[in-house]
Amino acid sequence: MFGQGYVGLPLAMRAVEVGFDVVGFDIDTRRVGRLREGVSDVEDVPDKVVAAALDSGRYTATSAPEACAGFDVAILAVPTPLRDGTPDLSYVLDAARTAGAGLRPGALVVLESTTYPGTTEEVLGPLLSEVSGLTPGIDFHLGYSPERIDPGNERWKLTNTPKVVSGIDPPSLRSVSDFYGALVEETVEVSGTREAELTKLLENTFRHVNIALVNELAMFAHELGIDVWEAIDAASTKPFGYMRFTPGPGVGGHCLPVDPSYLSWRVKRELGYPFRFVELANDVNDHMPDYVVRRLGAALNRQGRAVHGVRVLVVGLAYKRNTGDARETPAVEVCRRLLALGAEVVGADPHVDVARFPVPVKRVELTREEVARADAIVLLVDHDAFDLSLLEDASCVVFDSRHVLAGSLVETL
Repeated sequence: MFGQGYVGLPLAMRAVEVGFDVVGFDIDTRRVGRLREGVSDVEDVPDKVVAAALDSGRYTATSAPEACAGFDVAILAVPTPLRDGTPDLSYVLDAARTAGAGLRPGALVVLESTTYPGTTEEVLGPLLSEVSGLTPGIDFHLGYSPERIDPGNERWKLTNTPKVVSGIDPPSLRSVSDFYGALVEETVEVSGTREAELTKLLENTFRHVNIALVNELAMFAHELGIDVWEAIDAASTKPFGYMRFTPGPGVGGHCLPVDPSYLSWRVKRELGYPFRFVELANDVNDHMPDYVVRRLGAALNRQGRAVHGVRVLVVGLAYKRNTGDARETPAVEVCRRLLALGAEVVGADPHVDVARFPVPVKRVELTREEVARADAIVLLVDHDAFDLSLLEDASCVVFDSRHVLAGSLVETL
């Protein structure tokens, strides 16, 4: 199992649970060391689950490439970030080289990392073949199965979320489907790896575009003096033809800020024209942190104050509620913009590791004393761990980006 993060670790633990012997490979030696001690960096995987996997003797965490040799199944669940708008497949390529060195006839290799359509057949397969001397579809099976992990989701977990599976040929598809069929309740077979790769991008582009729509509506509605939240609530009563999306301070996580751009990049590179919906959604969502800061500045101006010199308490630095996942969180950009305007910024988030806080944002607890010390407050994530009544009773400007607060000094996105 290449990658022991938000995707790879839950997969590894589930594979151990159903009886597989699993080698969890990760280049992060700190993460590997913690896993060997039974400590999980993934909130959805409790320490006790890792400890039980270690005690079973069927799980090993390692950073040693040689430990990956001789596998029957290799799952690549490694990061695929964007670098200056261009897909960075370096982690996939490195994992493929390691997997290729240990590849043997009859084995199965599956890519789970989000990427553009064509990666499995055009990039991964040839590299595995080059390193191993084996031919995909003849000597070994090759497939793609998009990850659908939603950190912090209490209803939909790995096991009960339908798993899309694909292969480069019918035997590969059967092999991929059989493997995941042992891990999850339902597999959904598609005809090829390109269709499976596009499935993941479609799911997240759909969300990205609709979030951008309501974000832009929220900005227009504010200028027009209309309560966009009331309109959203009313529209949500329609039992057909509508799906609820709500505004926010921006998008975060690995998926929405990254995945649609993979598709846009592929379209422009192969077809020569832009994917306009994605580019527009990127523009709207990327500018939401700036909009939050401008709204806060306007609220302070109405009190005769500037952002410069005020103490701003930012509440919630994760990208979503009840998780410590700070990947691509819009809170970072909100903090940076406030700091650039001369504000003193402190942050409260019980879930996010202090190492993920933007420098020089100091970590504080959300207490009555901290609220009293603040000149302005921005609520970005409404974790259940927060006592939100403290914000409603605050005597300073409070900007609520989640529409969860009431109070005379509360202003809502």
